[in-house]
Amino acid sequence: MASLEMEGPFLLNVADIDKNVTRTEPGNYALGYLDEKVFRVKYVGRSDDDLNDRLKDHVGNYKHFKFSYATSPKAAFEKECRNFHDFGEVKKLDNDIHPDRPDGAAWKCPVCGQ
Repeated sequence: MASLEMEGPFLLNVADIDKNVTRTEPGNYALGYLDEKVFRVKYVGRSDDDLNDRLKDHVGNYKHFKFSYATSPKAAFEKECRNFHDFGEVKKLDNDIHPDRPDGAAWKCPVCGQ
């Protein structure tokens, strides 16, 4: 079974984001809900610079989140790609598209090469 390798789940609200995501760094997140103590992933994403701030964009859209910090924007992109593929791509996730690279980056998806 696929693993997110993230902390959580936590309630997706400003207070819990601020309590748990304390560093201003790149990172990854998964949004979803708990189903009998199992976290069900519905959306995966990343921030290239401020994970706390990016998570707040999703408050009110999902019930719970998980997160992990990344060592760089490239590492965050690569993990987002792996999570996207591991958890069902657009067929099973609410993500509409494959993860996009930051403007000007020529990085390739480590899974499909896109």
